[in-house]
Amino acid sequence: MDTDWRAVVIGFVVVLVVGSFGGIALPVVGTIGGGVVGGFVAGYLAGRGLWNGLWNGLVAGALGGIVGAAVLAVAGALVGTLAGPLAGLFAGLGVFVVGVVVALLFALPSGVAGAIGGWVESL
Repeated sequence: MDTDWRAVVIGFVVVLVVGSFGGIALPVVGTIGGGVVGGFVAGYLAGRGLWNGLWNGLVAGALGGIVGAAVLAVAGALVGTLAGPLAGLFAGLGVFVVGVVVALLFALPSGVAGAIGGWVESL
């Protein structure tokens, strides 16, 4: 299992683009769909079978989720600042921790889709 950073970065961009537009159209389903499509793309581009595709899809999905969590944490901190500076800090940190956990959960479908992409590419 090698990390193909080119495949991961392309999959990550696909996660962000499809997840953003899909998340607007269908809030939860579109975001998960972005992870699935991006994971498949990363796995397909990385190739070399099921496990390599799984790993690269998982990394692409996790990166997309972590970046999304960071954006939400900043937004949470800004909104929480209205209640006071300390509340803003705790709001931002709380959103970030929950966001990272959710990002890792969103990475799982990306990994499964990456495994399918790696398998399809190896046929």
